Amino acid sequence: MNNFSFTGRLTQDAEIHATASGLSILKFSVANNTGYGDKQKTSFINCALFGKRAEGKLKDYLKKGQEVAVSGELNLNKYTRNDGQQGASLECNVNGVDMIGGRNSQTGQAGMTEPPQQETSKLLPPDDFDDIPF
Repeated sequence: MNNFSFTGRLTQDAEIHATASGLSILKFSVANNTGYGDKQKTSFINCALFGKRAEGKLKDYLKKGQEVAVSGELNLNKYTRNDGQQGASLECNVNGVDMIGGRNSQTGQAGMTEPPQQETSKLLPPDDFDDIPF
């Protein structure tokens, strides 16, 4: 079973493409940091979401800098560059995407709609504190 989950920040806004047969593909890239200090490394993972899920409003929320949690199937694609050097790229066929955190600091947009703030006095009236057993 190939199940890969990771978190990171989008390196660019998500883009939607279509194949010749009409299949929709939502593509985005995520920078994933591992390690700490001088040993920190960043991996760039190209992600693709296929079909009807790619056609939804998710594209509107996947903006550069947004922190996301992604799960899916990971593939390592090897290729030969124009200069003859060997290269490799990580690609994830996405099963799920979740927004992490609140506001996107670079675009000023919210990653997800925030719930309305409630007044604490409506949650528990102050005179009810005498009934708490501690």
